[in-house]
Order: sequence, then C-alpha cells, then structure tokens
Amino acid sequence: MRRPGVGPNKEFGREVVSAEMALTVSASSFSPFLRSIPNSRPSTVALIRSSYSPAASPSSMEMETRKVVVCGGGVIGVCTAYFLAKKGAAVTLVEKSAIACAASGKAGGFLALDWCDGGPLSTLARSSFNLHRSLSQELDGPKSYGYRALTTLSLTISESQNPPTPSTSTSKSTGDSAVPPWVDGPARNTRTIGNTETTAQVHPQLFTRTLISNAIENYGVEVVTGKLQRITSKGGKVESAVLEDGRVINADAVVLALGPWSGKLEAVSSLFRVYGLKAHSIILEPKDPEAITPHALFLGYYPAQGGKPIDPEVYPRPTGEVYVCGMSAVEEVPEDPEEIAANPESISVLKRVAKTVSSRLGEGESELKAEQACFLPCTDDDLPVIGELPGTKGCYVATGHSCWGILNGPATGAAMAELVLDGESAIVDLSRFSPARFAGQRRRKH
Repeated sequence: MRRPGVGPNKEFGREVVSAEMALTVSASSFSPFLRSIPNSRPSTVALIRSSYSPAASPSSMEMETRKVVVCGGGVIGVCTAYFLAKKGAAVTLVEKSAIACAASGKAGGFLALDWCDGGPLSTLARSSFNLHRSLSQELDGPKSYGYRALTTLSLTISESQNPPTPSTSTSKSTGDSAVPPWVDGPARNTRTIGNTETTAQVHPQLFTRTLISNAIENYGVEVVTGKLQRITSKGGKVESAVLEDGRVINADAVVLALGPWSGKLEAVSSLFRVYGLKAHSIILEPKDPEAITPHALFLGYYPAQGGKPIDPEVYPRPTGEVYVCGMSAVEEVPEDPEEIAANPESISVLKRVAKTVSSRLGEGESELKAEQACFLPCTDDDLPVIGELPGTKGCYVATGHSCWGILNGPATGAAMAELVLDGESAIVDLSRFSPARFAGQRRRKH
C-alpha cells in the first residue's frame, strides 16, 4: 500500500442465496455492537427499483429493466451489484464460494482520501473515500461494519532480542508525543501521515456483507452459488453467463469482478494479465482492548537478524481486535479461494512484528484470533482494469485494484453501474482504466 513518502509494499433451477445465508459470519469474532447486525430477510425478496443517488439519467430510468449478471462476490462485485440494482437493473450476482471469502474478507480495510493524489487513481480514490462516508451514514457504518476515522502514523521500529513487556515502555523514553501509549516498542522517526479527515477504516468483510444484504433486501439482487464457466455472445453481444454445472443465466450485460481469478477466463487472459500478490495477516485480541487507540501504523521494520527492512501495517479495529499485515509475494492463485493457506514463516514474522510494536500484542497479553493469507489482484501496469472488453458488447471487467480494492470499491461500483446502464461514467473518468489500453499488446509472462 502506498503512503506519503514511502514506496509500495511489494433461469432455471438456480441456487439462490438469501440475505441471511450471504451474511453468515461467526459472531464470536466481533464485539457486541457488531453482533447485532440483522441477518434475517423478509419472507419474499422485494423487487424494489430505485435510481442511483443523487440522480440517474432519464435514459436509464425510462429504459426497460436490464438484466445484469455480476460475477464475483468480493467488494468490487458487491459494490457493482449494489449500485446497478439501486439504479434500476435486475441483478444476479454469481459467487463460487461465499461473499467476501477471499481478499475482501481478509484485507485491512484502510481508507485514505489523498494518498493517490498526483497519479491516475486520484479521482477514483477521492470519489470512493467520500462514497464510503455517505454509505456509512446510509447503512449505519459505525455499528454495522466498524467504520471510523483514524489517525495514521508512519514510524520506524528495530526488532530487539528483548521485546517490550507490560512493565517497560521504551517509547516513553524517546519523548515522542505522537506515539500512542500502547506502542511501547522502540519506535522512532514518527510522523503523522493521515488525520481523521483523511484516513478511516472499515471491517472489509462486514462492509461487503452489509452491502449485499442491503442490496438483496431493498433492491432485489439475487445471489447465486456457482462457478462461472464462460460467457456466450450472439452477433458480438453478450447473451448469457454459463455456470460450470450447466446452468445458464440470460443477461443483457455481464460484469467480471473476479479479482485475481479474472485471469483464468480466456476473455480476460487473451487481452491482459491479472496476477495474484499473496499477502499475509494475523488478527490479535489484546486482554485490554480499551487501551488500544484508533491509530493505524505504517512501519519501517528492521529485523534483528539484519537484512532489508520490511513494511508491515497495524490496524486496531473498533471490535477490540488488532490486524497486522505484510509479507507479500507473487504466487500462483489456486482454483478455489478455500484452498489458500498462509505461509508459516510469514505468519511468524508478523507475530514478531506485533510483539515488538507493543507488549500488549505479545504472547500472554493477546489471543491469536486468525492467521491467514489472501491474493490481491494486480496488473502489469499497476492500474485497475475497469470497462467494457473490446470485441464483446455488454461484457465488462472490473479487477486489478491491488491493495486499494476496499477503498476504491464504492466508486468502481458506482462508475460501472453508470457505464453499463448509461453508456458512460459521470462519477469517474474511466478512460485511463479501460481494458482497451491493452489491445494489440502481447501479454507478458511471469
């Protein structure tokens, strides 16, 4: 993830999922204020059609309801389905496993207003940050999925052979008032790189599942369990999505939002490369969560045995948990997201990072709630691919968001809804992200 002044870290018998099924989450993982999220659905799914706020174009409001199939139940697919349905489309979302089962369920959920300024992602990121704010008001984000503003710090930490204990506090001796009290490891070079107006967070799994629940209950989105096999077309225009078990879902448009799995489809891989960056994370629950203040930490971490520094990140959550991530490497993406397993060595490093940063995150002072890995979807030019695929009218793709998928999900979804239903996006200029930029290029190999 880039931060100021720091480089990036490297129709017919379909099985329809209800809002309750789509939102199955282990309540024990969350604090009481998040356990109360309603998982029930009405006895029938209301087919409510509404224009996208603030306004939809007359063409989209007056046109015959369009049938759109969105493939992929991560944050990009769910945001796209939500805004399409809110804008009046009849949406079917196809997901092989479960909503937010991969990176969208295991990411950090960090949001930044201006960290992409000066680059091609600037408008997308700013629009999406503001959409996160408005969605939080609409969906009661603080209660439903842990939305809150953050202070964000950059600091340097050198691993010690003698990590801090609850009775010691090396950070106090530095005299650095910017360091929160719970960060009692050897922190130095601390600076504030984000404030409560420019940085925030969500719990990504809860955000994605809250959004799909709302889309199901209020806008008639159907969630179908199945694996996309291929897209059929007739006369150069999309006709249907065919699932691996033979089910056919007729469609006026299909949106491919399959993250790193997008590259496993010929329609995508023949045009550009999408590869997976495997990122690791652990989730800790300190004995005294009230002591952990809402400060996101971006570290320059120097291992005790020497070698190059690494760039882990630490995100306290309003659940009382602390999320620690890093240790990324390019690896082959497995066929099934359920097959993803963390590398033990990477997890071991993150545990060392945690206890070096704070004695409250060490063994005996915190409980390890999860050790996990996920694949971030990346492209060869480091930009997302958002737009209509050349050669097949009505077939769209939205992938390659890398570490900014949670941040840029809402604006990507809103822009895709406008592109599919109105023919162009008003919220964000998508020309820089068009898949047509790869036309005629030879796909590079690993």
